[in-house]
Order: sequence, then structure tokens, then C-alpha cells
Amino acid sequence: MLPVKAEGAAVQNDPHITLVTPEAPISNETHGGRAKCLQRLVRLELPVPRTVAVSFDAVRRIGAGEMPDVAAIVAEMPEGALMCVRPSSQDPDWGGPGAVLNIGINDARFEHFCETIGERAAAALYARFVQSYAIHIARLDPDMFDGVNGDGRAALEQSLHAYEAETEETFPQDPAVQLAGVLRSMARAWDGTSARLLRQAKGAPADAGLGLVVQGMAFGVGRGQCGSGVLQLVDSDTGLRQITGRYLSQSQGRDALEGDADSLYLTKDPRGASLEELAPEAFAELREHAALMRQKLRAEMQVEFVIEDGKLHILDGVRVARSSRASVRIAVALADDGIIPQQEALMRVEPRALVELLHRQVDPGAKRDVIGSGIAASPGAATGKMVFTPTEAQAAKARGEACILIRRETTPEDIRGMGAAAAVLTERGGITSHAAVIGRGMGLPCVVGASNIKFDLKLRRLVAADGRVFNAGDEITVDGSKGEVLAGSAKMQEAALDETFSRLMSWAEEAADIGVRANADTPADAATASNFNADGIGLCRTEHMFFDPGRLTVMREMIFTETVEGRRAALERLLPMQRADFIQLFSIMQGRPVCIRLFDPPLHEFLPQDKAGQRELAEALDLPLSKVTRRIEAMSEYNPMLGLRGVRLGVTVPEIYEMQARAIFEATVEASRDRDPVVPEIMIPLVSAKREVELVKTVIDAVAAAVRTEKDASFTYRLGVMVETPRAALRAGEIAPHCAFLSFGTNDLTQMTYGLSRDDAGRFMSSYVQKGVFAEDPFHVLDFDGVGELLALGAERGRSAQPGITLSICGEHGGNPDSISFCRNAGFDYVSCSPFRVPVARLAAAQLAIMHKIGGAWR
Repeated sequence: MLPVKAEGAAVQNDPHITLVTPEAPISNETHGGRAKCLQRLVRLELPVPRTVAVSFDAVRRIGAGEMPDVAAIVAEMPEGALMCVRPSSQDPDWGGPGAVLNIGINDARFEHFCETIGERAAAALYARFVQSYAIHIARLDPDMFDGVNGDGRAALEQSLHAYEAETEETFPQDPAVQLAGVLRSMARAWDGTSARLLRQAKGAPADAGLGLVVQGMAFGVGRGQCGSGVLQLVDSDTGLRQITGRYLSQSQGRDALEGDADSLYLTKDPRGASLEELAPEAFAELREHAALMRQKLRAEMQVEFVIEDGKLHILDGVRVARSSRASVRIAVALADDGIIPQQEALMRVEPRALVELLHRQVDPGAKRDVIGSGIAASPGAATGKMVFTPTEAQAAKARGEACILIRRETTPEDIRGMGAAAAVLTERGGITSHAAVIGRGMGLPCVVGASNIKFDLKLRRLVAADGRVFNAGDEITVDGSKGEVLAGSAKMQEAALDETFSRLMSWAEEAADIGVRANADTPADAATASNFNADGIGLCRTEHMFFDPGRLTVMREMIFTETVEGRRAALERLLPMQRADFIQLFSIMQGRPVCIRLFDPPLHEFLPQDKAGQRELAEALDLPLSKVTRRIEAMSEYNPMLGLRGVRLGVTVPEIYEMQARAIFEATVEASRDRDPVVPEIMIPLVSAKREVELVKTVIDAVAAAVRTEKDASFTYRLGVMVETPRAALRAGEIAPHCAFLSFGTNDLTQMTYGLSRDDAGRFMSSYVQKGVFAEDPFHVLDFDGVGELLALGAERGRSAQPGITLSICGEHGGNPDSISFCRNAGFDYVSCSPFRVPVARLAAAQLAIMHKIGGAWR
């Protein structure tokens, strides 16, 4: 062993470049997560090599050309020790430049190591550093080492000669010069475009800092039992308790994870040799350390370790990478074991991660037409049309089409295209390749190294091993969890409801202080909402019920009838169908509130626009084709979404709302017979004036009185308005006294506020976001400044006029965590979103409530 320097060297007096000791002034906010974690391991008296932490401020100065006393850092290491440098960002998920190993090796140290660990191992160390230094620090072309053959001293000399020929200078021999070059290169890489875009996609601020840790190296190569590996106590995919990882003899860093055939299992395994058998004492010690780290660091950790001549060294500990399913299981297990409280377990799960858990896995029972395979680089699954350039991917996203980005290998220039794609497939690459790292960073399903598929980028096609050809635009499925590529679309697993997930959601329900309902138009939607224990249905769009083929003809007959009596006769035939729909919804929701929006779309949407459809309609209604054509033309509108629809239909053709109100009330009576009374909520769409509400309310009240008399029944109901027009939001003070609730429909409200069609906005939205016109697509993320101001004004004026009024939003924004935060701060009572977004919304609501109570967040 090399002698260890006594503590008290020069760097200890500098808070920006400090030796990692139990008392050193190190924090996540100043030196990054890796530095802070290493300090915690030192406090636990684990066998961590000597380490110096470089702060964010020091790294910024290094990037600007202001170098610290690098010789003082070298002096902190054991005499003659080699060093490695690793990144240390504030959040480990933000990443950073790759680690550089074996800094400090030179001709003299090489000769020393030849005597202590053997010439072949020493040459491998030196050659590895020469090539790493040339590529990452000197920025030379990796191809310059293509001519290096063999191993040992000869390969080393070839590497040194290649470097000197390319740079026209000898390879640096001073460890301080080498370290300075590495520090400068890593500092500048952090500010590169690719690194900045990647971390910002993960939520990092644009000015996020990078720290660096300089660590004395323990050798995983040499005489005796030497090697390196990683160990964790849970499975990253499932979250179940299981020791996983790999160990590779005569290796460094994370070599064991590169897929080397000589890698060993950690625990005893019938498939091959294991570390537990090879070095039982070191394995037992490693296992104990991992369990201690889990307990004291309060997280599942992946332990990076080195065994040097039988002695264990802990190089690092990072949070275990985990799938969405695993993140839930890990958080719940830590709470069950008393390591963290339930509220902190809720804060450990990212709400958006639940989307992947619920939506993006190929159903285990689905038929799999496998056309190729590669490395499962990033979990999840997606189906889309094949595209071969990032530009095509962005264009597909603008059109609302899911696409799979096909590349030989990805580069930093591909990041925007990757962000637009549903998944990525590459011919080359490994688990740490660009596509794999970016894919995992973005949560993008990714398969890399699919070498058994022929990638013909010139002809824009893939050729499977069995000869099948797939061209640009063809549909394929990428399963990033299994590393497989499937022909066509695959049945997806839409929900993963297990006991652990349900328990986490029950904790979220207890913690949340804003309600979460579901938008549900069908019994299937309602059943899903009920399974997720939604607080009710916040939006039931009744018009969807009329598109059923058995009802569409009757609906069209009603539209073509020109008299009130004729319309009522047609609607009378629809009444029992609507009543049955509502009875089913009430029964499924079991007493939870159901908010039913009255008929909203323009009537012409129910009429055929093509000649074939018009001929069929004429035949079904026994009318001349000419009359059908004229009627359809007469009903056409220049701007139908701002025309005769919503409450305007209710006022001008009141028979429709009369029928729907009767169906609701008769269903209420029927559904209340053997259970608690149902209290339906009836919502009037597209209101812009108080008088509209008064007119419709008169009709609804009259129908309610008639049903009570006819059925000899007593029931109550709540009438409200869907606030979708800017005027309704501005005049909420006039409208609120006539309502029990105001529900803001942010889809149409956004359209009308921006004067922007959500159906056409995709043509230019990507360009608008890229050019900074909009920070985000306002149909995906609520516009807090514009639409949000209307919501706040409407809420304030509505509550002032009627203090007890219920406030909510029911657009697609209702499932967005940031939108939920806005609604909560504005005093809304609940949000309503699509059924599968309910868990996301509920977890986000719980986290907001917890943060409000503690004034911060656990991470």
C-alpha cells in the first residue's frame, strides 16, 4: 500500500476545494450530490479512498480559465497514487461528464507498477489513460488509435506514439498537468449545448452548477484477488429485494457493466462463478456496507466497489436506477421498514413517472412478432411510424403522430429529435452509449446495438434477419424493457395495479387537500376512474353517447325534423338509452358525484359529409338525396366551434336539454332506490352570459318538478356552468349566483384566449416553442399568465358573489402537476382529468399538500 498523507494539507483551508472529511463544509448546494454522499460514507467509516471535493464556484472558475492550485490537490493524495475525477451535480439525475481514471500515471509510475502489479496490468492502465486523455481532454479523433494492436507494453507504446504523432508533443508526464487538463475539460463540457439541454429536460435550471471529486484510486488490477463491480439490494426493474450487479476480475471503474463475458455473478448462481464464492469475506463485508448505506442514507443505493488484493474499497454510492414500477415499490418498502415516513415515500415518486408505469409496457400476454433485438437501454415501450432523421421526428410530433427515431447511433445534435420521438432504435451502442444515456435521462424507450437488423439509411429501411423489409412510415414497436423490436403495433399494458401501488395511492389520498375527479364518458371510463378511486366524475361528455351506430340514425332523424313535435318524438326514442347510460354511471360511481355536461357540439358533426354517407342517410330517413344534401349544406357554419353549439343549442332547441334532464333525473330516481341518494351535477357548456343560464335553469327546474311528480320521488341536483369563454370568466360574478359550481374548461378557454385552434396549432407550435414565442404548448401546460389570470379572476369574482360555490377545472390540464399547483393556490376544490391520469394528479396533489405543510420537499 502507498503511504497516506496526514490531514491538514493546504486545500483543507479552502471551502471550495476541500478534503472530504466528516467535518468538511460540503453540501449538495455547493459541491453536489456525489461529494455529499462520499462525505456521508466517510462518516460511516466505510473504506472510501482519499477524496477532494471541488465546488460549483471553483468549477465555474476553472471553466473560465482560472485554475486553482492543482499541485495542492495532488499533494492531498497518497504518495504516488493515481487519481480519478468524477462529476458531482446537485441532483444525480442531472448527470455530468464521464469519469476519467488513472490520472497521474506516467513513464516512471508505469515502471513502478510493472514491478508491483505486473507489466501487462500496468500497461493496460497507462494505455487506457492515454486514450481517454487524447479523446476527452485533447479532443482528438478516436480513429487515431485504430492501428493499436495487441496488449501489454507494445500496445502502450503504439498508443503513446499515436498521441505524439497527432499532437507533435510528448504525452504529459506531470500528474498536476494531467489533472489540470481533466478538470478544465470536464468544467467546459458541463456548459456544452448537449449537456445543458439534457439537464434542462430533467428539470435542472439553466445555470445549474457542477462539482467535481478527485479521488485516489484503488486498483482493481494487479496481483492477488483484484477487480471492480457494482452491487445493489433491489432489482431496478421490479423494485423487489434481490442482490443484483456484476463483478469483473482485473478491471476498473464500471467495466463489469459493459457486458464482458468474463463478468461474475455476485451471489452464488448455478449459471457460473460468483464473487460470493471467489472472495467470501469481501462479499460479506460489501453486503453489510450496502445494508448500512440503505439504513443511514435512507435510500436504495448502488455501491461501486473495488477489491485490491483481497481488500474492499467503496468508491461511490449512487441512488439505484429504477423503473416506475420499482420506484413505487422501493418508496413503499423504505416506509414499511421505518427508514422514511409515509409522506416522504410519497415525495420519492415522481408523479409523471406513473404515466410510464400505467401506460408504456407491452402487455405480457401480447403476441410478440420479434424482428430484432439489442440492448435494453431505456425501459418502456412505444409504437410509432419509422422516421430516420431528427427533423422528421419533430415534424411528426407537430402533426400529432407517434414516431420511432431510427439512427445508426445518436449524437448530441439528435437531442431535439429524440425528444420528439416516442422511442429510439440504434444499430450501434451499448448501455452507456449516447442514445442509452439520453434515453434514460428523458424517460424515452430505447433499444441500442440492434446489430441483427440491417440498417439501410440511404434507402430509409430496416431489413430483419428473416428478410422482411420495413420502410420509412411503417409501424413498429420498440420495447426498451426487453431490448426487442416488434413488427407493427403491440397490445400495451395500460395499468399496473398491485398492492404496493394501491397502498401508495391510499397514502396520497390521505395527504392530498384538493380533490381529483375523472373525465369519463363511458361505463368503461367510469370503471377505470372507480378503480383508481377518483373522487367522482368531473366531466361526462354526453354527446359521445350519441355516436353509437344504434343511436346515430335516431339522432340524425331528430336533426332533420323541422317541428318541435317531431324533434320531441325522435328524442323520446333516445331517452331510454340516455337514462340507461346514466344509471350505469351512477351505479359504477357508487354515490360519488357525477357531473354531466349537457349536449355541446354543433349538430352538423352528426351528419355525413361524403356523398356515400349522404346516400345512406337519405335511404335510412326515406328522403330524397337532394333534400338531405340541402339540409346538410344549410347547417354548415364558417366557424362551427364558435357557432350554434353548447348552451346556444339549449336555448334555441330546448327539446334536447329537456330530454337529457329527464334522462338524468329518471336515472337518479332509479339509481337511488336501493342505495344512498344520488345527487347529480348538471353542467351547462359554453356559457358567456347570465341570461343563458337563467333560461336553461328554468327548463331544467321544470323537468325536475315534472319527474318528481310523475315518480312520486324526492331528489336534489346541482346545476353549474362550464366556464370556457373569456367573457364567462370575466362575468363570473353575475353567473355564480345562479350556480352551485363553476368548472373551468381550459381546453376551449385556451383556444378562445389565444384565438388559436388546438386542431391546427400543431403545424407551427413546435416552431413557436423553439423560438421562445411560447414557453410551452399552452394546450399541454396551462398558461398561468394569460389563461391562468382568467381562472384567477373568475374564481375570485365567483366566490365573492357566492362564497360557497364549488370551483374546478376539467380540461386536459387537470392532470398536469404544475396546473394542479396553480389550482390549489387559487382555492379550487378539485381538478378533473382523464381516468389514467388520476394517479398522477393525486400524487401531485399529495406532494403539494406535504410541501405546503413542511415548507419544502424531500428528494
